[in-house]
Amino acid sequence: MKKTIPYLALIAGIVILDQVTKMLILRSVPNGASRVVIPGFFNLSHVRNRGAIFGFFSQSGNPVVYVALAVASLGALVLVMYYFIKVPAQDRLLKITLSLILGGALGNQVDRLLRGYVVDFLEVYVKSFHWPSFNVADSCITIGAILLVYIFFFRRGEKCSLCF
Repeated sequence: MKKTIPYLALIAGIVILDQVTKMLILRSVPNGASRVVIPGFFNLSHVRNRGAIFGFFSQSGNPVVYVALAVASLGALVLVMYYFIKVPAQDRLLKITLSLILGGALGNQVDRLLRGYVVDFLEVYVKSFHWPSFNVADSCITIGAILLVYIFFFRRGEKCSLCF
């Protein structure tokens, strides 16, 4: 259990950072408004996302889609938790990867359960191209997913708890 504590601390830290940043946005930027941080590149924008990561399905308006997304995200969360528990603490990269995904998933799940939507606020753009708004949790999930792909494809020769 002692070897798992740093990973649990990472998960908790991600959830706390995610929730604190979202609370700051909720208090300082009105819904639908933006604050320019780096002109032509980066804004803080208050977006209420009822969809999936990066706003996918957020414009649906169909309650079945929202319920399906909530169930799917809970299912994915349970699956990642299962693998997190199964992976030995010695497999540090995989534990960190799963911690990033878990922390991000939990951060967004807190929003869905408490607010009924996820607060997104990071907006990156170049001229008229705008990447969908995202948050700290989305960033951690994305980094974790990239690391997971790396582990699956490039660590086959090494000891990897989840590799094929």
